[in-house]
Amino acid sequence: MGVIKSKIIISFLMPKTIFLFVLSSLEFNLYTIHQEISSLLNNSFFSIYDHPIDKDLIRNCYSQSEDFFSLPEVKKCAYAFPNMAGARGYTPFGKETALGEDVPDLKEFWHHGPVIDTSYDSRIPKNITINELDKFNLIFDELFNDLNSLGIDLLSSIAPIIGLDNNYFDSWVNKGNSLLRMIHYPPSNNSNIFRAREHSDINLITLLIGANEKGLEIKDKNNTWIEVEADQDDIVCNIGDMLQLITDGRLKSTPHRVIKYLKDKPKSRFSIPFFLHPSPDTLLKSIYNKDDKGVLAHDFLDERLKAIKLY
Repeated sequence: MGVIKSKIIISFLMPKTIFLFVLSSLEFNLYTIHQEISSLLNNSFFSIYDHPIDKDLIRNCYSQSEDFFSLPEVKKCAYAFPNMAGARGYTPFGKETALGEDVPDLKEFWHHGPVIDTSYDSRIPKNITINELDKFNLIFDELFNDLNSLGIDLLSSIAPIIGLDNNYFDSWVNKGNSLLRMIHYPPSNNSNIFRAREHSDINLITLLIGANEKGLEIKDKNNTWIEVEADQDDIVCNIGDMLQLITDGRLKSTPHRVIKYLKDKPKSRFSIPFFLHPSPDTLLKSIYNKDDKGVLAHDFLDERLKAIKLY
């Protein structure tokens, strides 16, 4: 198994230029986005380490996440709303199941979204307040806003790669249905190494703030699983299924998984991914095929949530 320390630096002063470790070759390359598109077309998983997200904020969010998951089960489950398919609040351990799998993932998680007002689509729910943690929502509101801004900036840099104007996606995501997920993979002594089985993400792009433990792996073009190393302050980015859909597969949603290594002492693993989603009324259709009728983002998401057994 190979090990990749992938890095990408996005210059916010010069957003057309990125530095990239190409995942398939481990070679460091300098690209100008408008001149070289092959890298992102072939490699849809990379890490951002020179980003504007405050490191103290990241650490505070991890601390708050650990505090929540350490609550007694009965208190956590008071914040579970199965009728919302986990859109907000708590989803208990062993509920979510990867697409096409029968065995549920070994994780519990919390979902947090934007602070909404009447300008948002009415299908986007409000956030849940945790009575035991009075600073939780304030801290995660800040992290959500920062990651949302970063995701929109990144999407505007991706747009020219696929022949679109920089601002093409703005109307999709400025009032989008994005999600911040706090995940806890509890320690386990059983022989099942899969904490999250092979899957791809539903959304446009994902920004994952490192993790306190290793275990994230991606599947490359040769169907080889490769460990992704990222510091807790790094942000790992990958292309999601919605972006793959509208580009007819030119940008690929990379399969990934989370495993535990049997040689290591069992311990909790925490991670915080941000899923950049469009507004529910966005029509997802091919940007290359004018005859494609497309599918509404709400319907696409709804079907996938049923498939992974959150309904």
